[in-house]
Amino acid sequence: MSETRKILIEARDLTIGYGDRLVLERINFKVFRGEVFAVLGASGSGKSTLLKHLIGLYAPVSGDVLISGESLVHAEGEDRRRILRRFGVLYQSGALFGSLTTVENVRLPLDEFTELPEEAKDLIALSKLRLVGLETSATKLPADLSGGMQKRAGIARAIVLDPCVLFLDEPSAGLDPITSAGLDALIHELARGLGITFVMVTHELASIFSVADRVVVLDPKERAIVAEGPPAWLRENAALPWVRQFLNREKAHEHQDA
Repeated sequence: MSETRKILIEARDLTIGYGDRLVLERINFKVFRGEVFAVLGASGSGKSTLLKHLIGLYAPVSGDVLISGESLVHAEGEDRRRILRRFGVLYQSGALFGSLTTVENVRLPLDEFTELPEEAKDLIALSKLRLVGLETSATKLPADLSGGMQKRAGIARAIVLDPCVLFLDEPSAGLDPITSAGLDALIHELARGLGITFVMVTHELASIFSVADRVVVLDPKERAIVAEGPPAWLRENAALPWVRQFLNREKAHEHQDA
């Protein structure tokens, strides 16, 4: 079944940490084409650290990260740049440049990595803004955008080179529930409509149950993945009681809201 799908990302015996402190040891998982894959865990479990290793910001202590079957850890020079161009990243802050308009921010990767005519760059950037519902905000500066709009602009920039994978670091951080739900809907639409694969690090359970096909749960004490599977299935069937309790917090919220 899932094994017949194309593997886009694979962590193999990945050990990561800072200095002498190990955060995760010998973890293994796969991300398949077209799915929304979430990394879940309490604060300090290594979610963001893992993301930084998956996108090549940090080198692991040992093990490997494969992108479309190629080692990101061991690639150098042009090979490494080519692998890095296969994915986009939305950082928690949105990371937009305040002095540039929204469309200029989205254009940046095109300016850096392509030699397309200026008109073509503008057209592509505007088409990505249209995809995220921001075409009417193209000439605005980031300071004039709401938090949710800044995240959408960040997604537009992250997909401007048509990556096969998009990494999201706490995409709902700082957003109110309605704006967060709108962002979830956009992620779902892009995953289903464009076939973009998403890897998201988040602690927002509402987002996970709304958009994630599969999750892995990290345990800081074990320095390991302690559960993996569809979130609704894990909520009822995870082997560890605390994982079921962790995921059932969302059910409790639903009952309170009702």
